[in-house]
Amino acid sequence: MSKGLIVLVVLVVIALVFFGQYVGVRNNLVAKDQAVKAAWSQVDIVLQRRADLIPNLVETVKGYAQQEVTVFGDIAKARSALLSAQTPQDKIVANQQLDGAIGRLLVVVENYPQLKSNENFLRLQDELAGTENRIAVERKRYNDALQDYNTYLLQFPNSVYAQWGGFKQNPAYFQATEASRQVPKVDFGTKPATAPATAPAH
Repeated sequence: MSKGLIVLVVLVVIALVFFGQYVGVRNNLVAKDQAVKAAWSQVDIVLQRRADLIPNLVETVKGYAQQEVTVFGDIAKARSALLSAQTPQDKIVANQQLDGAIGRLLVVVENYPQLKSNENFLRLQDELAGTENRIAVERKRYNDALQDYNTYLLQFPNSVYAQWGGFKQNPAYFQATEASRQVPKVDFGTKPATAPATAPAH
């Protein structure tokens, strides 16, 4: 066997090894990317669920606190931004704004003891708290899947193969805001020192 042929065979073997590695890494990246998208779809479902609860919650609060127009306006704007957002990053930003608006709404509720004993409001608040807990669970699953994808992509030589395959790092981590952590913890007990508010006339 000539020297040239030996070199050619070696080069072919090396090329096949690299190609096999590339195919394996690319397939893993595809699978991990799909896992991220699947996890986000679950986040999206619970975000939509919370957005669906908010109008009824706001209408109930309005019955006792019609003058709180700023808070209601902030919630309406944040909810609209969330529903119109197209990418995970945009939805995460909009959700953070909605977290803050809901937090301010629940602070307002503290000034209306009769509202805090309203059965419809209590039911909606329980549903909201349950949805917040579900968001926390799905958010963690999504962040774990995203971290797994990014870590695998950044490892060498995966980073080289990822660049060849057009895969990029995904920075859209879903961090909980302070407001979202506090929402389920709001105390709906009646404050002894507060005089009962008068329910609106119908």
